[in-house]
Amino acid sequence: MPKHDHDDDDQEREYDLRWADSAEHKEPSARARMLAARWKDNPPGPVPFRADPDPSGPRRSSWVSTTVVLGCVVLVIVLLGYLNTRSPH
Repeated sequence: MPKHDHDDDDQEREYDLRWADSAEHKEPSARARMLAARWKDNPPGPVPFRADPDPSGPRRSSWVSTTVVLGCVVLVIVLLGYLNTRSPH
């Protein structure tokens, strides 16, 4: 019986994997090719590693809107209190 067991297949497969891993040029993924084609005509601008949050982000706008709403409520309460003290009962 010839010695063509799984050992030979495993050694051959391992050699193929080492040969493929040591290849100098590896083909880029489909996404990398798509982005390269897109950026060829319209390159992206530089982006910092950790961008500062946008000053007009949701935190500031929610804080400003909360202040405006509370200010309006206080204004209405003061106005109603003022009108009640002026009206003769």
